[in-house]
Amino acid sequence: MAVQTDAVAVQTVTFQIGAHTSGEITSDPRTGRLPSAQQRMRDTIEQGVVAEQVGLDVFGVGERHRGDFLTSSPAVLLSAVAARTSTIRLTSAVTVLAALDPVRLFQDFATLDLVSGGRAEIIAGTGSPQDSFPLFGPYLDDHAALFAEELDLLLALREEDPITWCGRFRTPLHEADVAPRPVQDLLPVHVGVGVTPSAGARAGRLGPPLAQGVLLGRVDTGLGVLEAYRAAAAEAGHDPAGLHTTVLGHGYPASTSQQTRQAMHTHLAHGLQENGPVRGGTGASGSAVERSCLDVQASAAGALVVGSPQQVIDEVMAQHELYGHDRLLVHLGLGGLPQREHLAAIELLGAEVAPVLSPELSVAGALAG
Repeated sequence: MAVQTDAVAVQTVTFQIGAHTSGEITSDPRTGRLPSAQQRMRDTIEQGVVAEQVGLDVFGVGERHRGDFLTSSPAVLLSAVAARTSTIRLTSAVTVLAALDPVRLFQDFATLDLVSGGRAEIIAGTGSPQDSFPLFGPYLDDHAALFAEELDLLLALREEDPITWCGRFRTPLHEADVAPRPVQDLLPVHVGVGVTPSAGARAGRLGPPLAQGVLLGRVDTGLGVLEAYRAAAAEAGHDPAGLHTTVLGHGYPASTSQQTRQAMHTHLAHGLQENGPVRGGTGASGSAVERSCLDVQASAAGALVVGSPQQVIDEVMAQHELYGHDRLLVHLGLGGLPQREHLAAIELLGAEVAPVLSPELSVAGALAG
């Protein structure tokens, strides 16, 4: 809904809050037990169902191609969530676009859109090449160019059917009928980026919404990416009102601050060590994380969204002052957090955090626009 402020029309955008997961298969640091892939699948579907029940706007599933994750096919997993829900938006978080065929990806998420009644979205990013490229193609030398080309095709597939298209890395399309078509007139595609400003600029030139990871380190670590995105979008002539942004980060709300900090250190540190990104190949563990390091990152200056519901509200409000984003996706449950505690965190996010943040930041977002 548009509102008038100082004779300038601005668009009210509702601030959305959601949860996302990468479906890690992680041992419980307290018992050493490793859940089965089937159990983790059931847990993940239940998380999406509970996220809707408590009023969250979005549920996301990241894509990973390693044995210690179960989310190599987010669209399939999200279809299971779609069958048990009716309103929550369902998104990848993120899809490793450069390792996939954009036509197949579009078909998968168009199918999810049909199953869900028009609730599917894609966050397309580069992901971890070391995980996916050995499985799908030796494109590391041309990774940036490949991603740009495939993003161009993915965006074109939303608008043209039949489609004629030609690029460097795949066979051309000539009057190709790409089916099925989604329920939504334009299947939402966001560009997922990390901390590289050039990636933000590339997204800005094309104009789709930005989804940026603000995962660890300082909370302001992604500002250079955001500035590059907005500058490139302005130079390309895109309407600033359409430059919606999502922040994805790690977090954990619990009843008390002390309870949260201890649980976050136990499980996040364990998860980073057991399932952390392995740049030299798969199978090796990540680096140990000291409690003092996590305490700094859970402070006001850090990227972690951790604490009691009120502390989480305050941290997100401060984060919003920096980024002006209109959606937050919080990665919950990292590091073998038991399902009961994971669901409790989702419930707090939906019942105590979202009802405060959504109206406050929806108004702020409109006035900032």
